[in-house]
This record gives sequence, structure tokens and C-alpha cells, in this order.
Amino acid sequence: MPLLGFSLAALIGLSLGLLGGGGSILTVPILVYVLGFGAKESIAMGLAVVGVTSLFGAVGHWRRGNLQLRATLVFGVMAMAGTYAGARLSVFVSGAVQLLLFATVMLVAALFMFRNSRKEAAVAARKERAPEPRPRKAPFLVMVAAALGVGGLTGMVGVGGGFLIVPTLVLLVGLPMKQAVGTSLLLIAFNSFVGFAGYLGHVEVPWTYLGVFTGIAVAGILAGTWASHFVSQAALKRAFSVFLVVMGIFILYENHDALAALPGTARQTSQTSG
Repeated sequence: MPLLGFSLAALIGLSLGLLGGGGSILTVPILVYVLGFGAKESIAMGLAVVGVTSLFGAVGHWRRGNLQLRATLVFGVMAMAGTYAGARLSVFVSGAVQLLLFATVMLVAALFMFRNSRKEAAVAARKERAPEPRPRKAPFLVMVAAALGVGGLTGMVGVGGGFLIVPTLVLLVGLPMKQAVGTSLLLIAFNSFVGFAGYLGHVEVPWTYLGVFTGIAVAGILAGTWASHFVSQAALKRAFSVFLVVMGIFILYENHDALAALPGTARQTSQTSG
């Protein structure tokens, strides 16, 4: 279903433009369940698509002065090291297990997004200005661990990690929220490109599909950025979080055989049957 898959590619860009994240969480399911690519190929292609679309989004934030290049360099180098390591380590993990991890990330992202939308809706109802998280700087080793963790997750399961990077930049690096959002898009782009490079040589990339899919997603992010001024962010986040839950449960169901084969699950099943 190439036509449907390419049409859905616009949703990836729209989500990035409207919400500042969520693009990678849509990319992999579309590539696997609509276009029929394998899990590893889809994760690799998803990294390339999200990398390019996030870079376009970062340019817009750079023009508005919302990019902190120093934080990008310091945090980004460590995160990219984690991303490359995660991509290389993924060779030793089956595609089904990667999709299980991906579904888990979807459910966690849905929880974060739903909680955030409820807070925004409550603030809007009171006609107040939403309080921003209080920026602070954490010890250097904590920032290193956070950057490596976010990067490793990006490389292993192909998510850009925006829902993790933004709070990390605010609460650990000490950036104001607007700069954290803009900087996160540049970090997502760098992480995604490094992760994609880590998959090269291990998966076969259909470059024509990838080019067309990415071009449509870029058009989507430009449209989403324009439309973000006219729609309720809280309502969008609530709807998107419900969609993530549905997709996460669907992916878990589709890969239930791999879930049952995990060591802890298998042991628990044998104890129950015994």
C-alpha cells in the first residue's frame, strides 16, 4: 500500500510541526504495518526520516533565537555516542524484541503526553499562563548518564526521544523551555543521523522509498508548524496520546510470541502452569 503509506508520511511531519515531537513514534509503525518493511529496515529508515524533518524544524527555531548551540555540542556529543552504540548493539536483538521495546516507549510517551495535556487544559480553563519547569543544572556525571541513556534508546528502537530530551535539557542542563524545544529538534536530528549511520551495512535501505517518504514528511512539518498557531495543543496531545496507546497495544499484540519468549515471561508462565 505505497500510496497510503506515503499519505501517512505527512502525519509524521504534521505531528512534529504541531507538537514538536511524535514523528518517530509514527514512522516505524507506518513503515512496518502499512508499507510492509521489516522491523530493522523500518527503524533505520525512521531515523533518517525523523533526522531530516527535525533538522527543518530546528532551522525555524534557530531563526527565532531558540537554539542553544553550546548545549547541543556538550549534550549532543554524549547522546550521539549512545545512539551509535545502541544502533550497533541492535544487531544482537531480534526485530520483534525491538518492536516490543518500541511499543513500551509509545505507552510511556502517551502517559507523559496525556498528563501534560491535562495540565495545559487546566491552566487554560483558569486563563492563566502555564508555569514553566524550573531550569537547573545537574552534576556532570548525571548529565552524561542521561545523554547516553537517551542516545542508546534512539539507536536501539529508532525513536527521536523528544519527549525525553526536552525535560532533560530543562531539568538537568538548565535551559529555558523555549530553548529546550528548539535545541531538542537539533539534537534529535544529530542523534537520528548517527543512529542511521550505525545501521548502514546491517540493513538494506530502499533509497527511493526513503527519499519520497522523507520529502512528504518535510512538507508535513512545514504545514504543521503553520497550523500550530490555530489549534489547541492540549486537545491535540490528548488525542495523540490515545492514538499512541492504541498503536502500542497493537504492536505488543502483533509481537506477543516474542513477548512470551522473553526469559522472565517464560519462567513466570512455567511456574503458573506448574
